[in-house]
Amino acid sequence: MTGGTGFVGRWVVQALRRYGAEVVLCTRGASGEASPGVILADLLDPDAADEVVSRAKPDIILHAAWCVEHGQFWQTPANLDWAAATLRLARAAGRHGVRRFVGIGTCFEYDWPEEGDCIEGRTPIRPTTLYAVTKDATRRILAEYAALQAFEFAWGRLFYLFGPWEHPDRLAASVAIRLARREPAPLSSGSAVRDFIDIRDAGDALAALALSPVQGAVNIASGRGLAIADIAGMLQRAAGQDARLLIGALPDRPNEPPRIVADISRLRDEVGYTPGASTEERLTETYHWWREHLDQNAAAQ
Repeated sequence: MTGGTGFVGRWVVQALRRYGAEVVLCTRGASGEASPGVILADLLDPDAADEVVSRAKPDIILHAAWCVEHGQFWQTPANLDWAAATLRLARAAGRHGVRRFVGIGTCFEYDWPEEGDCIEGRTPIRPTTLYAVTKDATRRILAEYAALQAFEFAWGRLFYLFGPWEHPDRLAASVAIRLARREPAPLSSGSAVRDFIDIRDAGDALAALALSPVQGAVNIASGRGLAIADIAGMLQRAAGQDARLLIGALPDRPNEPPRIVADISRLRDEVGYTPGASTEERLTETYHWWREHLDQNAAAQ
């Protein structure tokens, strides 16, 4: 598992272990400390991938590492570095007899339909940012290489995420934080419809995909479209009667797609996974997580 300490990866690791998998983490090791089950390596080093795979001898590689710095990852040239690193990791997988390789993509690979849901293999692909273009190009190359090397390949396309440890400037976190502080939470019109899934459920879904025999692209989402204003309203209900949303206080983004929602038939029927709780239940849990987190930080100061 690469990227196992990040926003997505930490929950994937927990799910994999809960499912009984033996997990070896590959990390750059910000703490500088190695431990059993951890290999310290920088996959951007051209020689690292082969060394990591030869040491770990994995049956499956689940590759979650990529550049994801909030607000910058869309167009950073570092996407090219991570595309190259991913291809080196896949080549090492082929060289060392890895049985299965699972990568992580994005719903931004799709050409979103104005009506209906994004369906793997049917909805056209038309990425428009460097991040999404490099993700899709990497997927295409990996699919061909995996076929040549006769190992399984799957690609989990993440839709909109929320949950514990989310970047505080992202939608759900920013609204939850303001409401927990008893501050008004400004929003746009909130009319855009999005498919949000809790990060814990997304981690479970990716783990289930990794351990399944399913190949190709699989949407990782709730399969339910909700208006942004409804998402914020669920957080408001969790915060209580004195919580205030300011709908329309912010401008809508130009050229905002009206609807981005996943069809989760493959995830549900082939992988055999459905989210463990409703979106409102998870948003309620997320609000209380942020409130407790803010209280703990205040007490520590």
